[in-house]
Amino acid sequence: MRRKSLPPSDSPERIAPLAKLPVFWSLTHKRVVVAGGSDAAAWKAELLAACGARVEVYCEPHDVSETMQALIAEEKVSLKPQPWAISVFEGASLALADCEGEDEARAFFCAARTAGVPVNVIDKPAFCQFQFGSIVNRSPVVVSISTDGAAPILAQAIRQRIETLLPPALKDWAQLARQLREAVNLRLAPGQPRRTFWETFVDRCMGSNRAPADSDSEDLLKAAERIASAPATGSVTLVGAGPGDAELLTLKAMRSLQSADVILFDDLVSQEVLELARREAKRFLVGKRGGRESCKQDDINDMMVRFAKAGKRVVRLKSGDPMIFGRAGEEIARLEAEGIAVEIVPGITSASAMAARLKTSLTHRDHAQQVRFVTGHSRHSELPATLDWASLAQPNQTTMFYMGGRMVGRIEQRLREAGMSAETPVAVMSAVSRENERGWRGPLHALPAAVRDIGTDEPVLIGIGEVFAQGAQVRAQYSSHVSSETVAPALAATA
Repeated sequence: MRRKSLPPSDSPERIAPLAKLPVFWSLTHKRVVVAGGSDAAAWKAELLAACGARVEVYCEPHDVSETMQALIAEEKVSLKPQPWAISVFEGASLALADCEGEDEARAFFCAARTAGVPVNVIDKPAFCQFQFGSIVNRSPVVVSISTDGAAPILAQAIRQRIETLLPPALKDWAQLARQLREAVNLRLAPGQPRRTFWETFVDRCMGSNRAPADSDSEDLLKAAERIASAPATGSVTLVGAGPGDAELLTLKAMRSLQSADVILFDDLVSQEVLELARREAKRFLVGKRGGRESCKQDDINDMMVRFAKAGKRVVRLKSGDPMIFGRAGEEIARLEAEGIAVEIVPGITSASAMAARLKTSLTHRDHAQQVRFVTGHSRHSELPATLDWASLAQPNQTTMFYMGGRMVGRIEQRLREAGMSAETPVAVMSAVSRENERGWRGPLHALPAAVRDIGTDEPVLIGIGEVFAQGAQVRAQYSSHVSSETVAPALAATA
């Protein structure tokens, strides 16, 4: 019987609201009107001239600043020694003015709008149809940053950060890309083959601070020929999305999301992580949650195989780390049996994120010489029958129970029956690293009541061992004046 495929998910917001639409507009050989001869007008006029515009400056000669005079002398702009008038807007593509008073600004703004010319009056937002962003120039690569006028200094700070990230040689690589584009388009069909080539180009470009050499052009065209002759096969990447906080994603995970054609994501993947994915990628929610209607694993495997065999680059996006209780083994086995290339991008598992939130090391040379990751939920919705409870109850270790929220009463019972002390320190967290995160610390005997209070609607992680007492004690030793409620209100002990 043929299974039905899931429709693309409409729940993630594809594009968040924008204060302004960023548009890169060609002004080559276009006429631009600038009213005023001040330094501020000169800076904007020079920027417009750098874009290839024919800049006409309307100003009385005695009002022309030294900066503007230099632009005129260099023939970057032309001076029209007269005040602006309504007739100057005819045939103009853009209008800019530096006006002293509100009345003059309003008159210029209204005149330009009546003529249908986009207008900007410097430092007067009420009379601006567009704004100039803070620019990083690696032309033909141009980066513009805007804060919608809220914080220009912040835009400048962001520009400085980006300047340090983009090497000057990027300009030369971008020019090489322009030179290669036609040859690449002749060799490669639109879609995946061309994107594969340009990803190869980017890897070479961003992996070096040097300018491109002649050999780079030759090597890249050879790469295009290899891609053209290769069969159109897709691939699957299993990507760890981490516990929820998008800032915990690895750089490799972000690159995978940005290059995906199809994303199959779990119900636990946060919206913040999905926002980083390629906009054009088709997204399918294939979540599996305990106690809820879920997508079958066989259906997920079939989808991965079908999309990959259609030549798509598939990302299987899993919460946490795909190799820890993520059923990655079953997916890898199926993909390899089908001859599909598969890659793994690890993520931060919930136990590591919980330890970081608690500022508690899961290992301690005096109290825990080993860490165990244990599932508290089998495929039959019971505790796994193969767990060695006598071993789990031993001291000098830390045990992290995943998916144990609904089994918490039996976990506490089995550990105590195996000899673990009722006073053994325990920490519980749900929705680790998310806004609705909740936590608790206390003794083992109080664990079931604590989990009932926290609830099991979100994933629950249970940590058991002396380190959960040691972490609090060490912090108290150095910060005795700070209450536990001040350090982490959600994690204050309820016992």
